[in-house]
Amino acid sequence: MLLTLPEILALLGIFMLAGTVKGVIGLGLPTVSMGLLSLLMPPGQAAALLLVPSLVTNFWQLCTGPDVRALCRRLWPMMACVALGTLPTTGTLTTGNNPLAPLALGVCLVVYALLGFSRFQWQISPEVERGLGPLCGVLTGLITGATGVFVIPAVPYLNALGLARDDLVQALGLSFTVSTLALAAGLAWQHALPGALLGTSFLALVPALVGMWLGGVLRRHCRPAVFRRCFFIGLLALGIEILWQGVN
Repeated sequence: MLLTLPEILALLGIFMLAGTVKGVIGLGLPTVSMGLLSLLMPPGQAAALLLVPSLVTNFWQLCTGPDVRALCRRLWPMMACVALGTLPTTGTLTTGNNPLAPLALGVCLVVYALLGFSRFQWQISPEVERGLGPLCGVLTGLITGATGVFVIPAVPYLNALGLARDDLVQALGLSFTVSTLALAAGLAWQHALPGALLGTSFLALVPALVGMWLGGVLRRHCRPAVFRRCFFIGLLALGIEILWQGVN
């Protein structure tokens, strides 16, 4: 994948920004990077570029939590369904000149932003969790394969389980790690993972990690609620812009 100097600088800036967002609020790297990269390149290429930064940062988030084994025992049905749901729709993401992929991405970003503004708190009982978890996993997988974004409905669902803060951060890391691996498998199945793209994805890891460090510094000096509000405002604007380009 040959990039011009302006494209390289844009790529570095996008992943540093996405890493900064993740460093502050614990999520958002794939969402921000996918949304901005899709303005510069086809969604399939954008999804391939975010694989390595997403996998490394989310695996790091997963491993720094309190009890990964207990979390895996609780959430494995959902995670298995995420993986199964991703593969059938990856073709939507990789098909050239497919208007559905950017439209689906725009809708996903807008819905996620609107949910972020909502003050409503879902609560899911253990009885409901057993049946709803796999369904949520399948829906998350289908959306992941079609858009490269894996926050809907996984993030609202995990928030509704009533997990402690550290457990929730680790659960998000688990969900995002599984989604990234499933997306990588789907892209490989569609022959959409050339070596040049993977090499560029490895390079994108550096600004993403720098951004995460900056995000940690920023988190100690600003109110997370203010940053989170700005994040969702920007995400809403980005989703609307992608939808506007998709219908014109």
